[in-house]
Amino acid sequence: MYRFSAAVLLLLALAPSVQAETQSGQIEAGRDIADRLCARCHAVGAEGESPHEEAPPFRTFAEKWPVEYLEEALAEGITVGHPDMPEFVLQPDEIASFIAYLKSLD
Repeated sequence: MYRFSAAVLLLLALAPSVQAETQSGQIEAGRDIADRLCARCHAVGAEGESPHEEAPPFRTFAEKWPVEYLEEALAEGITVGHPDMPEFVLQPDEIASFIAYLKSLD
C-alpha cells in the first residue's frame, strides 16, 4: 500500500493548473513573436485578412501541413522564394512558443 503525504497530494492536484498556466504563457509569448516578426504581412490572429496578399493567414497553416514541420525551418532560418519575406532565426524556446501559438489558432 502506498502512502502519500499531503504535500505530494497537493502537488499532484496542482500539476494540471500549473501546466495550463505554463502553456498559456507559452502561447502568449508565441503571439508576441508573431506580432513582432510576422504581422506586417500575415494575419496572425483568429480572424482578418493578411496585409500582404501572398502571405497566408496563420490560422490556415495547420490546414496545409503539421505546424511542427516549421520547427527546423525556424531554427535554421526561414527563407522563401519571394523578396518580401525577411530571413530570421528563432531560439528553441521561441520556436516552442511560436508553434504553441500556431496550434492555439486551430
